Amino acid sequence: TWAISWVAAAYHNGMHLLPAAAPHDLATLAAALTTHGVCLLPDFQDAIATRALRLQLQAMQATGNLQPAGTGQGAGHRSSGMTRGDSTHWIEEDQGTATTAYLSALHALRASMNRQLFLGMPEVEAHFACYPAGAGYKRHRDRFQGSNSRVLSLVTYLNDDWQDADGGALRLHLPEGTVDVLPQACMSVCFLSETEHEVLPATRERLSIAAWLRTG
Repeated sequence: TWAISWVAAAYHNGMHLLPAAAPHDLATLAAALTTHGVCLLPDFQDAIATRALRLQLQAMQATGNLQPAGTGQGAGHRSSGMTRGDSTHWIEEDQGTATTAYLSALHALRASMNRQLFLGMPEVEAHFACYPAGAGYKRHRDRFQGSNSRVLSLVTYLNDDWQDADGGALRLHLPEGTVDVLPQACMSVCFLSETEHEVLPATRERLSIAAWLRTG
């Protein structure tokens, strides 16, 4: 087992080191989630897979297959332009090679975390997300009110040539402080779904996949 490595991420007042694990080093990921509640996964999707997913998302944009996102579930679902400004499309098994491979990677991650942490997660779900310039998502948790089904959250970034000045960071509110992670291509972030976080506005369009490993 590799020792946990650390990667510099922007701290709200300076810099902070976040734990990071190689995609195949799932024991290190489990240790980081247990101790810190968050772990970076550089190259969870490599450059080729990231480009294929970005092209698939852009094709869905071009054909009008993205829908304005809402909050809540079931009877509590509502549109939320004041809370979040992204448009989304839920990923299914039959939507193409790139998404099929991504869902397969999610299921492999789910199975490993079940073995490592005994979390009992039989399901995954994921959607593409597109934030236009200036849009964000206010501070929230991924768990729905009254439900603990979402256990682990995973965000995968698809943006090409992202610069610090573009903004659009994922801001994680951790016990150690507030940490910002820029949405750079080939970077994924895994964290406990109960963790409060937000998406800061960017100066350009921001593309990602949001995924959850669930108990049911």
